[in-house]
Amino acid sequence: MKSAVVTFPASNCNRDMFDALEKITGERPHEIWHQDTEIPNVDLIALPGGFSFGDYLRCGAMAARSPAIKAVAAHAERGGNVIGVCNGFQVLTEMGLLPGALMRNRSLKFVCKTVQLKVENADTTFTNAYSNGQVINIPVAHHDGNYFADDETLARLEDNGQIAFRYVNKAGEATADANPNGSQHNIAGIMNERGNVLGMMPHPERLIEDEQGGRDGRGFFESIINSLN
Repeated sequence: MKSAVVTFPASNCNRDMFDALEKITGERPHEIWHQDTEIPNVDLIALPGGFSFGDYLRCGAMAARSPAIKAVAAHAERGGNVIGVCNGFQVLTEMGLLPGALMRNRSLKFVCKTVQLKVENADTTFTNAYSNGQVINIPVAHHDGNYFADDETLARLEDNGQIAFRYVNKAGEATADANPNGSQHNIAGIMNERGNVLGMMPHPERLIEDEQGGRDGRGFFESIINSLN
């Protein structure tokens, strides 16, 4: 699988994403600086986590207006796969490729821990290596991961199967205590209607090998590879 990772000023998870993609796909991703206006023909474009432009204005708002973003949007329009993790998720909502917004965490505090996610829809490009209802462990580290959308949008996400991951407890229940940031409907990750763009606050790239404490994030990348075969 050929991939590219877009780096913005203050991105700090781009190396994690590079390493995960290289180890799982066997090919080094293309490194794209945010001022680049062209992106090579790839199967996947990844927007990594971090604090692009220092999170000034709104998280992801300035990055969403970088020159490289036009090429990202064109790739998605052609049906190419795009993922945004943490700050990348915020960028995708600011671009308008995904609905809703990421607000300040309900606690008003930065959260950094491993959470449990329920795979809500395993019949997608990004989740097919998992099973429906499977509970996986994935780390989170963010200050603005509180997903918000209006009631009509939330109903559409639910009805269309666009919710990929939801925060749950170890028993697979979407409780308030299992929700690290106050996201509506315990939403951790969503897709666009077409199913080729996904954003999620947790970091699957940080849990792909035993040395990191587990391999639950590996299925996320393997799903994308499966979808290309």
